Amino acid sequence: MRLALLFTGLVLFTRCLAQQAEPPKLLFKEDWNELPPFDVMTPYSLTQKDVMNPDLIQTLYGPGQDSIKKRHHGTATDPYYVYTGFCRSNWALALSDKKFYIDLTGDAVVRCRVRNSGFRPLHIIIQMASGNWFISDQVAEPSSVWQVHDFVIKDIKWSLLNIKTVTPGIVVDNPELHYGSHWLTQIDRIGFTDLMNGGLSNACSRVDWIEVYANPSRK
Repeated sequence: MRLALLFTGLVLFTRCLAQQAEPPKLLFKEDWNELPPFDVMTPYSLTQKDVMNPDLIQTLYGPGQDSIKKRHHGTATDPYYVYTGFCRSNWALALSDKKFYIDLTGDAVVRCRVRNSGFRPLHIIIQMASGNWFISDQVAEPSSVWQVHDFVIKDIKWSLLNIKTVTPGIVVDNPELHYGSHWLTQIDRIGFTDLMNGGLSNACSRVDWIEVYANPSRK
């Protein structure tokens, strides 16, 4: 009898560990397509036509949004990436799923491949379904090589974000108190910014792709 109870307990314990260790599933990825133009000297800004994932809507923000571009250097190993070196002021880019809100509770992660330069740390930004915008304290630091960075949502402290000017506001110490205990369950948009203007290749953000590992919440 004791052996049977011990065996049952071990089985339940193992199942519990397996459930806790299960990583969040990939909700969506955006890699931006390979369609021209991608020469930075061409007078254009990034548009919805550059978005590869048909389920996503891309929106640009800030006074520098008209100079966010897609860049590629013509080699097979070089990615097609978002480039902000020509932005004359603050900028931001956000993506929204056409069918689902994003549930960023639990072990949700935002992963991106970046190569920033010139003191341009990259923050992620989120918008609640209610319209409030927030910016992360965590950043992907500048690097001379491409690197993959994980933003672990439950480890992030958030500040309010003025999306028109793309400038941060006060730190929200207890968002659950101000916006409700389920405030992260209905995120409408998620994106990124470095809160700065561009300075050509020596001072810019480069984003190859972004992945969101989270649960969907139907709109």
